[in-house]
Amino acid sequence: MRDPFPIPPIPALSEAVQPWADYFGLPTLPLHIHEVLLMASLYFFIGKVVSPILSSRIFPTKYTTLSRSKKLSWDVHVVSFVQSTTINVLALWVMFTDEERKNMDLQERVWGYTGGAAMIQALAAGYFLYDLIITAAHLNIFGLGMLAHAISALAVYSFGFRPFLNYYSSNFILWELSSPFLNIHWFFDKLGMTGSKAQLYNGLMLIATFFSCRLVWGTYQSFLVARDLWAGVSSTPTVLTALTPEELLEASFPSQYTNTMRFVTRPDSIPLWLAAVYTASNLTLNSLNFYWFFKMIDAVRKRFDPKEQAVKVEKEPGQDKAVTTGAQPDNDELKTRPRRRTLLDGEEADEPPPI
Repeated sequence: MRDPFPIPPIPALSEAVQPWADYFGLPTLPLHIHEVLLMASLYFFIGKVVSPILSSRIFPTKYTTLSRSKKLSWDVHVVSFVQSTTINVLALWVMFTDEERKNMDLQERVWGYTGGAAMIQALAAGYFLYDLIITAAHLNIFGLGMLAHAISALAVYSFGFRPFLNYYSSNFILWELSSPFLNIHWFFDKLGMTGSKAQLYNGLMLIATFFSCRLVWGTYQSFLVARDLWAGVSSTPTVLTALTPEELLEASFPSQYTNTMRFVTRPDSIPLWLAAVYTASNLTLNSLNFYWFFKMIDAVRKRFDPKEQAVKVEKEPGQDKAVTTGAQPDNDELKTRPRRRTLLDGEEADEPPPI
């Protein structure tokens, strides 16, 4: 499948990034660097321009009274909602329409390339580039730990430009299917709709998508990628560039090999360090998914448990801020942007990033 991104590669940009791509062994990066940068710029535009304008007009009494840091948190949730919704739709479309991807064998799943799957990889990298810059710009709020997380997430998604496990980019992005519901849940709290029927129905969808996409689908895909990855450690790919035209004609390769394996220039197995880093990250995130799932169930339960809804307000001398007990919108587990970070209003995020 050719890259379906509507804007073709920009020659000057591809040439500028080529030396870096050669140095880091990322041969497909020049073909997709424009997608990475354009999507990162789009997310900045949404967060800095679109969200403030629309939010001020649609929710004037809520948004305009927020502090500067909480407005930024709101805008970040808007970006997260747009990104997770868009990339889920595109990933599903690629999975259903990319025939070359559907027919990939073991070699192609590990070393192969299709334009559609690489586009998903690039769009994810664009978001993590935005995430990295936002985190670094507000380091006093997010902290060094979250900066390290943003760097590692961008690095892991950049591995796909080797190309590496290009096939699985769409599969693992589907972990994000729960993120739109998570962001909606957060906005319900901010809009004073905590405990409403709408939040209940959304909460049920959140739990259902999180369980099915992250725990069931995610665990299954982790098993498949581990199987392919470790097979790649102990084997080498077919290097088509080393074959003569006559040998190519005589070879019993599937016809798509000439496209999907064209970036394999050396018969090298997967480096052990790369397999270890990828596997460790995957196991960590899968473990977190199970942990966050049970925390999520407990947090949603608190929304609709009458005992948890009993709120006691105390005033301390010299303070304007009320101290409350019970299930509060500013302190329970589900008010989070889905990036496993400490939020701008002191909340701790619950949902790990996709990997």
